[in-house]
Amino acid sequence: MNTEIWTPENIYGKGAAEARRRFEELRGAFARQFGRPAERFYRAPGRVELGGNHTDHQGGVTLSAAVDLDMIAAAAPRTDGMLRLLSEGYPLIELPVSDTELRPEEKGSTAALIRGMLSAFEKRGALPAAGLDIYVGSRVPQGSGLSSSAAFEILLGTIFNDRIDPPVTDAADLARMAQITENDYFGKPCGLLDQLSCAHGGVISVDFSGEAPWIRRLSLNLEETDYRLFIVLCGAGHENLTAEYAAIPAECRGVAAFFGEERLAGVPEADFYENLPALREKLGDRACLRAIHVYEENRRALAEAMCLLKGNMEGFLHLVRESGRSSAMYLQNIVPNGEIRHQEMLLTLAVCENVLRGKGAVRVHGGGFGGTVEAFVPRDKTEEFAARLERLLGPGCVIPLSISPVGGTGVKLS
Repeated sequence: MNTEIWTPENIYGKGAAEARRRFEELRGAFARQFGRPAERFYRAPGRVELGGNHTDHQGGVTLSAAVDLDMIAAAAPRTDGMLRLLSEGYPLIELPVSDTELRPEEKGSTAALIRGMLSAFEKRGALPAAGLDIYVGSRVPQGSGLSSSAAFEILLGTIFNDRIDPPVTDAADLARMAQITENDYFGKPCGLLDQLSCAHGGVISVDFSGEAPWIRRLSLNLEETDYRLFIVLCGAGHENLTAEYAAIPAECRGVAAFFGEERLAGVPEADFYENLPALREKLGDRACLRAIHVYEENRRALAEAMCLLKGNMEGFLHLVRESGRSSAMYLQNIVPNGEIRHQEMLLTLAVCENVLRGKGAVRVHGGGFGGTVEAFVPRDKTEEFAARLERLLGPGCVIPLSISPVGGTGVKLS
């Protein structure tokens, strides 16, 4: 992982001046809140999923990128063993660094994420026991599908890592610590994709079929293409849809269990289709359709990575479109179960496709059921795209993204 200290110019490029302004505002906010200056600054990016929708938890292949919408933090050590953390817009949290016990009543809360990450470091024998004051600012919209929880976990891990010796040097190790936190303490049965993306930075292709993920760094310089990357806030958050999300891995695991396996990666596709009548009878059609999506999405994610390696942008975008259609038809993570009146994501996708008219690509982003859609928009359509979507969903719903070259890291301002 990024144990070196980076400057805003290295991280943000053309956006370095704006980033420095944000960090200076954070410096002032920290001093006002805690009555003393911050000593160090940190940053962790959000992420977008470019391919492999819901394949990671089945031992499949994913393609993702860290983005410039990120979380930043200012911190200073304490000597009384207490951790005080304030995220902008939220109440102050205070707890002893040594209090890492899992508390079921805290699931879904910021306190749960703090305790979980502290516990992960404690299990490595490296708890930052002296205490910390932390002030966090965020540009990652909560419940938007940009992995705000994973970014927060990696941000905390980066801060704690800076206080121990020796530090965790493998980004994948820090990502696993964050995943355990989200699964056990926060209560969301996520895979490892989000945390790996936020920890590594850049564009990564990940194969989850082995005991440890196999990670390959790729390149996607959108400035050299005719397209721009956007997310569109569809107006329905998915932070309260954990049950809908959890049903997908549960149903896929049910299919795998039919064959005595834990994940679909262990079940040959030919065996799945050979036993499809029995699977339908035992598990129902939706579980089978979701498995079909996983098999096909794995092939697409691999093909997308190959397109990026070869610089084949049109081939890549074709696969992004196919991924979106498969997610809607087979995975069925667009509309919450039984919802009729509120189908914000599906309507957003329809308007995006009406604007693009077969150009670029649009698809559900991340876990689904709410949050955001992802769109690659031709440069000559960006103004029309933003205007049409804002007329439907309101000002500020269309957010341009740039790919971040680094994951969680310390930031040097002077």
